[in-house]
Formats: sequence, C-alpha cells, structure tokens
Amino acid sequence: MGLSRIFWSSLVVTCFLSTSPAWAENLIDAYQQAYHTDPVLAQARAELAAQMQDKPLARSALLPHVGVGAAVGFNTADITGFGNIDINRAYLSDSYSVNITQSVFNGQAWTALKQADSRIQASAAGLTYTEQQLALQVATAYFGVLEAQAQERVAKKQKSLLESIYQQTEATLKIGTGDIIAVREAQARVDAAEADLIKASNGVAIAEKQFQRLTHHPIGVLEPLGHYRALGPQPDDMQSWVHSAVQDQPLMHQAQAQLHTAQQEVQYHQRARWPVVNLQGVAQHALGNPFPGLVMNQAGVSLNLSVPLYEGGNISASVQKAQAQTVASVDHVANVRDDVTLNTQTAFLNLKNSVAQLKAAKETVDSAKLSLEGTRKGYEVGTRSIIDLLHTATDYVRAEQDYNVAFYNQVIARVQLKAASGQINMADLQAINALLVRNVTP
Repeated sequence: MGLSRIFWSSLVVTCFLSTSPAWAENLIDAYQQAYHTDPVLAQARAELAAQMQDKPLARSALLPHVGVGAAVGFNTADITGFGNIDINRAYLSDSYSVNITQSVFNGQAWTALKQADSRIQASAAGLTYTEQQLALQVATAYFGVLEAQAQERVAKKQKSLLESIYQQTEATLKIGTGDIIAVREAQARVDAAEADLIKASNGVAIAEKQFQRLTHHPIGVLEPLGHYRALGPQPDDMQSWVHSAVQDQPLMHQAQAQLHTAQQEVQYHQRARWPVVNLQGVAQHALGNPFPGLVMNQAGVSLNLSVPLYEGGNISASVQKAQAQTVASVDHVANVRDDVTLNTQTAFLNLKNSVAQLKAAKETVDSAKLSLEGTRKGYEVGTRSIIDLLHTATDYVRAEQDYNVAFYNQVIARVQLKAASGQINMADLQAINALLVRNVTP
C-alpha cells in the first residue's frame, strides 16, 4: 500500500511538471523554479544535512558501546609438565563474549559535542546566505532580461528613425536641394544603427541564457516592470543599515560560528591531557581454551582509568596548531565584517544614487525628445541642417538607452541593499513582484 501511494504521488507530480508552463511568468515564479533546481543551493542543503550528522557522531562517544564476539576452532594439543598428566589430542574449541562500555568521564567527547553544534550553525548560515544570493541573482537576471529587451526595442526605433532621415536626405539630393555629404553621413548612421541592433539582439540572447541558467527552464514572456515611484533606502541612515548588516548578514553568522569551532578545537586538544574513565562489563563463555574439555563461564564489571603522560609532543603541537587557527579565525571574522560593512555602504549609496539617476534620465529623455522635434521642424523650414537632425536623433536614442538602465537599476538596487545587509526575504521579492504588470500576453 505504501509503495502504491508513493508511485501515484510521483506520477501526479510528473504529470503536473509536464503540463505546467515552460516559462516563469513573474519574479516569484522564477525564484521558485530556481529554488528547486539550483545546484549550488542543492549542494548547500546536502552539506547541511551531512553536517547535521556530526552531533549524533559526537554524542556516540558518550553513549554505551556494545559488542559481541564469537570463535570456533579445531586444535591439536601436546601438553606435558603437569606431574604425571600428559595430553596429546585433537579437540574443538569455542568462545562467546559480550562487552559493554559506558563513558563515565571524557572531556574531549563533551567538547566535540559542542563543536558539532558550532559546525551545524556555520553550515546553516551558509545555506541561508546561498538562498539570499539566489534571490538576488534571480532578480538581477529577471530585470536583466527586461532591460535587454527594452534596449533592443530602442535599437529598432533608432534604426527606423535614422532610416527615415536617410530617405529624406536621398529625396532632397534627387531634387537638387540636398548634398552628398549629408547622404553619406546618414548612411553611416544607419549602418551603425544596424550594428547596434545586432548587439542589442545578442544582449537579449545572453541575458536570457543567464536567466535560464538559474531557472533551468525555457524562457517565455516575462511580466514587464510597470511605472513606479523611485524609492531610496528606508530608513535613510547608512549607519543603521551597517549595524543591521553586522547583526543579520549570514556571512557574519557563519564566520562567528567558525570562530567558535576553532576555539573549541583548542579546548578539545587541551583536554587530551585529562583522564578518561569508562565503566566496562563483560560476559564470556569459553570451551577448550586453554585445555581440552575445559569449560569457563565468567562475568565481570570494571572501572577503567587512563591518563596520557607523554605522547611524543603530539598534544602540545595540536594545541598550538589549534591556537594559531583560532587567531586566523578571529582575523577572518574581522575581514568578513569589513566586507559586509563596505558592501552595505556601497549598496546604500548606489540606491540613493539610483533615485537621482532615474529622475535625471527621465528629464534627459523629455529634453532630448523636445530637441529632436524642434530640430526636425527647423530642418523642414531650413534653419537646421540634416547633420543637426542626425545628432539630435542620436542623442534622443542614447537618452532612452540611459533611461532604461536607470529604470531597471533602481529596482535592482533595492534588492542589492537588502542582500548586502543580509535581510532579503520572500516579502521583499513579493514587493518587487507587485511592480510588474499582470496579464501580459505573448
């Protein structure tokens, strides 16, 4: 019954996957796909699962150990020297034993148990960091595709605009009011626009491949980013973000857990000098050992003490090595703190800049559009040249390209600050996802 249930559950899941859409419709869909298929995240999960076994492994040294033994043998004996008794015969022998050992006092075992907790904490922090980085990568790749597609549309617009100007210059040349220099300049601009369009199309293909690398699914139509209000850091206090980053960043948690592990390693080796006390019980049956026909049954309990006195300098060297590694771990924590601080400060400033950049880019587009319209009218009445028209057309296209960069960078900068401070979560992705335009058809 259990196997049947598993089979049908697997069949339902397989059918669902085979009939589900082949693309991510929005940012949340994309993250879910990446979350379930990303090999780096899967590796981090497996490493945590493996690390979780360190605790029962360490605990095993403190729990009873039970062992059994058995032996059956064929022997020949020639025994003399016991007065007038001589033994010369072949015989069978057998023996059975049960041993139970319980640790009573073992300082190293208790330290190893604490070390297991620290290693698990470090691995768990590494998994959290991997999850947060995946969220950042998916958001960056998602909006990277949208930006590349927007730049491709601008490149097409540029080509169409310059082709129309080129046709105008040819027409004026044919009726005798134009000049060949203007025609050649316009042709050169059209050729450059063709190259820009190829570059933009390749940019779309590259962005889609990068996105597909994360989701491991074919890319369909992505929901576009609608108009939104630019937002800076909330709160607008760099030091507050840095403080939160030092407290929340998984990399800091991982480094601190690794430091605790190193400190406990010193204690582990120092306790190698401590005595070890075990309680041992044994029950044994033996037939024919050491004499033919002799049967021996015995049981006993003993309290065993062992104290290392000198082991060739192994303990001292191990302690010194662990102490040096602890110093290295302290420096590693300081280095991670510096990196987290710098990354958070950079992300904070980039987000603040992105607000101003988006506003400036929007104003530049509006200005360039007015300039293009004015130059076109001036050309029609003869006050502006075709070269002026080509320059203003190019400026307008560049302004639109810069606006696209600023438009998507502002949203990505929000996610980058959250990721740098170690605070990004599903709620942040949902807030960004809410900015997308729904019900988009191919």
